[in-house]
Amino acid sequence: MPRPNFALALRCVPWYNKQAMTEHPYAFPLGKPTIMGILNVTPDSFSDGGAYFETDAAVAHALQIQEEGAGILDIGARSTRPGHKPVPIEEELRRLLPVLKALRGRLRIPVCVDTVSPEAARAALSLGAIIINDVSGMASEEMARAVLEYGAGWVLMHNGGGADAQPHYMPDAVTAVRAALETLVGQAMAYGLRKSQLCIDPGIGFGKSREDDLKLLANTPLLRLPGVAYLVGASRKRAIMQAGGSTIAAHVIAQWGGADILRAHDVKEAVQAANVTFAIDNSRRIL
Repeated sequence: MPRPNFALALRCVPWYNKQAMTEHPYAFPLGKPTIMGILNVTPDSFSDGGAYFETDAAVAHALQIQEEGAGILDIGARSTRPGHKPVPIEEELRRLLPVLKALRGRLRIPVCVDTVSPEAARAALSLGAIIINDVSGMASEEMARAVLEYGAGWVLMHNGGGADAQPHYMPDAVTAVRAALETLVGQAMAYGLRKSQLCIDPGIGFGKSREDDLKLLANTPLLRLPGVAYLVGASRKRAIMQAGGSTIAAHVIAQWGGADILRAHDVKEAVQAANVTFAIDNSRRIL
């Protein structure tokens, strides 16, 4: 079990000093991959919808995710699966806020909230979350203001039209996605964000063909940007099917290519695989 990182712990509890956070904003971990454990507090997520919809179940699973070795907890209160129904902001907050309140002071790891709403982002950040996982495919000024106000981290994703978009083949997916991610980072930095506060995600499963998703996983080194964390969210995605072993295979390839954060449903297995992959990769480098 890794030693608790108390510096990070102070950033994910609700009594942090807001001024100190804006002066010393969150910085994404680089290097040895961090596992981002997924907690869906929704009734309709594609793989675990309803399992953690009740607050008590959600809190118990969050603590389990932490104990299994995740370095970040990612909470989502709105599904992004294909065919999902849009959730009003009031419902998103009704699902999300009780869980954040119940987790106060009980986590050693940073809390990330999966939302495209600046209003939901502000509410979550005010309760101690310190990362916003934004799958909108945009770097909006309003979201940037919320992130800057709280000294938070911001995950920017290539959306491809969203999970409901008809998957379409991109003639040169790697070049197109990299260019889009460069644009998003440039926009965020123009608003005042530091590179260290930013993380990019190629958007596996969002509006791309299976072939393109696989190309993006295989070409991780070509998609990474200097000084910016790189996240891969391939867990149980249609591009690799839903079997746990398929997710591990995708993670290993992405990690070998330099991914910094791996977003996973099955945290224990993901942590074990990441540790073994890191040890093998490190041994290769010191030969």
